Amino acid sequence: MRILFLHSSSDLYGASKILLAVAELCKKREHEVTVVLTDVGILSNKLIEMGAEVIFIDLAILRRQYFSVSGLFNRIATIYKAYHALLKLCAARKFDIIYSNTTAVIVGHFVAIKSKTKHIWHIHEIIEKPIFLFRFLGTLINHPNNRNITVSKSVQQYWSKYVDPNKMQVLYNGVAYWEFNDRSTNFRDTLQIPADALVIGMVGRVHFWKGQDYFLRIAAALHKQFPNLIFVMVGDPFSGYEYLYQNLEAIITSEGLENAVKLVPFQTNVLNVYNSFDLFVLPSQLPDPAPLVVSEAMACGLPVIATKQGGTVEIIEDGISGILIPLNNATKAAKQIIPLIIDEQARRKMGAAARLRVEQHFSREI
Repeated sequence: MRILFLHSSSDLYGASKILLAVAELCKKREHEVTVVLTDVGILSNKLIEMGAEVIFIDLAILRRQYFSVSGLFNRIATIYKAYHALLKLCAARKFDIIYSNTTAVIVGHFVAIKSKTKHIWHIHEIIEKPIFLFRFLGTLINHPNNRNITVSKSVQQYWSKYVDPNKMQVLYNGVAYWEFNDRSTNFRDTLQIPADALVIGMVGRVHFWKGQDYFLRIAAALHKQFPNLIFVMVGDPFSGYEYLYQNLEAIITSEGLENAVKLVPFQTNVLNVYNSFDLFVLPSQLPDPAPLVVSEAMACGLPVIATKQGGTVEIIEDGISGILIPLNNATKAAKQIIPLIIDEQARRKMGAAARLRVEQHFSREI
């Protein structure tokens, strides 16, 4: 088959990793893979290395920065251009399937209808606001031409407000856990972290809802009792959201965490990142659909502490393979983490349970 992939970015965060895995599987099964991205990046380079065809077209990705009158006109005009460019591509290549990865890409829906091509929409998001966007996307997703994949039951249930549940199939993000077996490397030396220091880390795109500010409030609460703890945050903001990084630096200064917190840009070697941590925290402030970083950290044998919402509650068994903490209560969250800080055996036991959980329920094969 000829398959056209459309994706929202060329980074290598969760949704991009899933697209890469799906494209790799399709290549192994000898399908023809063409991927359209808006810009050049790590993902496009890896796809090219894999042997996939990569084409660059501005796909008019939906971002919050465009939620204004001028921004909406910009998106409409850009979607119009992308629509015609993709129609020409479809006419020339005669694709059997158009695969749109994330709801940030909507142009594929219209192109599939016009070109009478089957459309698969891989839904990675729970969109609470703005409500008009949620309703609009729900109407598109519910179209008869679409076959929809959701990354968790939470995502399926949420979109069921506007989409027929029978039109959505749950497919969890699979982890190639065998790629996380090597425990010999880390980046502690690079960050000048003592080998015996206990490190609490998080990984994620710097975004207003990902909870980096909550992570710092939890860090401040723990730092008062354990001043030798090191906290590491890995990730970059989207272009145009650099001010979020500046906000985090201001919190670090106000909480007196300058010597305890290290801000690290996106890392291509995620194994080095996870191997540098003793505990992993993902304090998302909105429902996280199915965070791949949680499964990856668990595959590395790390105890994971995450807010109790979204697809995370389907991945973690609270108190067994991880800990679920409340929203916006740094004091309570810190108290839940303390037993793991003071008890190495408890950390090892929970980390082993986390690894087993991934192997049995969230592996790439499954």
